[in-house]
Amino acid sequence: MKMERTRLLKKEIEKKPDGKPAFSYFRFYKLYDGDTADVPRLRAESVASLLENVPPHIYENDLIVGSVRGVLASPDDSVSGACEELCGKIGERTFLTGVDHFAPHYRMMLSRGIPGIFADLDASERAHASDANRVKYIGEMRRVWTGFSEMVRSYAEKAESLIDTAGYDEGRLRAIASRCRALLEHAPEHFDEALQFVWFCHIAFQLEGRYAMALGRIDRYLLPFYLKDTEEGNLTSDGAREMLENVFMKIYERRAFFGGDDVVNICIGGTALDGSCDVNPLSYDVLHAVGGCGIPGPNLSARMMKDTPVEFYDECLKVIGTGLGYPAMMNDEVNLPALLSYGYDEEDVADYCMVGCIETVLPGKQWPWGDGRFGTPRFLEPIFNHGHGIMSDGFNVDTGDVSDIVSMEDFMKKFEIQLASGVEYYVKHTCERSVCENEADKTSPMLSLCCPECIERGIDINLGGTKYPSSHGVCLMGVGTTADSLAAIEKTVFVDHTLTLSQIGEAIKADFVGMEDVRALLKSAPKYGNNDDFADKYAVWFVDFLTREFRKYHMPDGGNFYTAMAANTANIYSGLGTAATPDGRRAGEPLSDAASPTYGVDVNGVTSTVLSLTKPDYSVVACGSVVNQKFMPDAFADGNREKLASLLRVYFARGGQEMQINATSPEVLTDAMEHPEKYGSLVVRVSGFSAHYVTLDRRIQNDILHRTQQRI
Repeated sequence: MKMERTRLLKKEIEKKPDGKPAFSYFRFYKLYDGDTADVPRLRAESVASLLENVPPHIYENDLIVGSVRGVLASPDDSVSGACEELCGKIGERTFLTGVDHFAPHYRMMLSRGIPGIFADLDASERAHASDANRVKYIGEMRRVWTGFSEMVRSYAEKAESLIDTAGYDEGRLRAIASRCRALLEHAPEHFDEALQFVWFCHIAFQLEGRYAMALGRIDRYLLPFYLKDTEEGNLTSDGAREMLENVFMKIYERRAFFGGDDVVNICIGGTALDGSCDVNPLSYDVLHAVGGCGIPGPNLSARMMKDTPVEFYDECLKVIGTGLGYPAMMNDEVNLPALLSYGYDEEDVADYCMVGCIETVLPGKQWPWGDGRFGTPRFLEPIFNHGHGIMSDGFNVDTGDVSDIVSMEDFMKKFEIQLASGVEYYVKHTCERSVCENEADKTSPMLSLCCPECIERGIDINLGGTKYPSSHGVCLMGVGTTADSLAAIEKTVFVDHTLTLSQIGEAIKADFVGMEDVRALLKSAPKYGNNDDFADKYAVWFVDFLTREFRKYHMPDGGNFYTAMAANTANIYSGLGTAATPDGRRAGEPLSDAASPTYGVDVNGVTSTVLSLTKPDYSVVACGSVVNQKFMPDAFADGNREKLASLLRVYFARGGQEMQINATSPEVLTDAMEHPEKYGSLVVRVSGFSAHYVTLDRRIQNDILHRTQQRI
């Protein structure tokens, strides 16, 4: 019955709820007619009221409770209208101004618990008694923490009220009630209490309407509780996995209730501060729990290092081989030095995790994450067009007539001028959008409670309370398209002399219509992904030059611009606005995906692809990268997994930063596109996340289908 409970819980979640989402209604449950003169106080009161008043929901198959189902209530229209008006009046932060995509400092929070955090707030208030502003922020945090504690109490009372209700197990209900009441009295002491506490925090964020909140290094901060309980005979591996599955399955509520998946990133494995491997028994239980749920979320990330056990690779590949595409595998040998290069303390860097897709963050030490996309190939257009784009125009530079360029070195100098101008524009635009109107009013007391420095300093997370300032990730797109284009120019113009730059310029303006011979020559040039330095050297340049350019700049609060080699699915949509490129790509076609070679041109086998992928220096890419690879299902069979694991170990040893893998055959993907009714549960890795294949836009489906199918 144990693991069967996960399947039964999924069925409960999928039962269509009554009503509609009413976040705004509950956010200002008691205060819709309140005075907006003191917006931070109003915000704290309303969040606390939200937590206190959303009806708790307990499923029949719940072990660890906490659900957003309670917000699905039909609001009183007269009340909700006033709430909507007030919400619009005081506003909210956005992705770029720090609203979510955040990793709480769960280790600190578990060590303190509900009473301990109240005590820390009291101590901070005494320390800052002479600073009225800080005392005010502390008071707002305390009000929200009071609301949180009342939410915990409401679940204890709900569990007790359900005793003798048909379908519910009395023993489980009493255990739930006891666990919730224990959390009100002291910091978590057992594994079930610690997991329950963390899940209540996550539910609080969801009730606030926050998205992609990371659970972080769950196998590290829950490990002391796990070891204590297993050593004392109070917990087994199966029992821990069952509770974890029970929690992870409720991430599915977002899809069942509101549509779409919540990209909740969970991190396992990694490197300890002393340099040893952090993989432990709980790492395996988390991995198997994610596999057991079989849903697109949570977004599981595995930190790999030089001493990661072969057994852990094998178990990761078994889960990936189910088709989920989880976990994505991250390389500590690259990510640790990349983060350390920004001056962060070694202890904080050792604790890094991922948020959202693959973005690296320091839990509880930085304000919420923000990023954007930088479509590099479009900056080729103005070189051929006197500073103007072909399909779009803007912040470009007239570098003269292309016929005056006499060497590849000269061409690269002009390309770098275009890119530097684009970087400057991107930074200026991002800095302008990262500062919100009436910033001091847009406080986030619940997030602040998750940062030790915010409590200690008495300052809100978005107003300078965190240990480190903000960081912004620039997702660089089109390394394959760019490298292939530059290699084609060098080969046809400056080596073989079969084309001129003017001919290439005319061809891309014409989208190769009537100039197929030019396109054929360009497409025959060396391509990135085949272990050919002629093309690969431009991928090396791409990572180095753009990272150096962005590191020249800072956010308004002094924070850093990180670079990432990532696109999510934006390479498809960016391609729609990008003219034809000198690699032979036609206008409107997708750019190459993230750090991967252009799909279909890496034709020399996966070993050559891996050798190309590891030539750029990713130890300067602090945000992370995405390399999508697709293998035939038989690569995950006994006897072949060992070969795939060996390939991955070589890839990481040579400096690869990340790899994520699809394990679905092209025949299945094609059939799913033609007969979606047969494949409702088919999950694939898209880019930095997984999703049900049949729910994806046809362009994204085609992008996945056309990825190079590798074999072992």
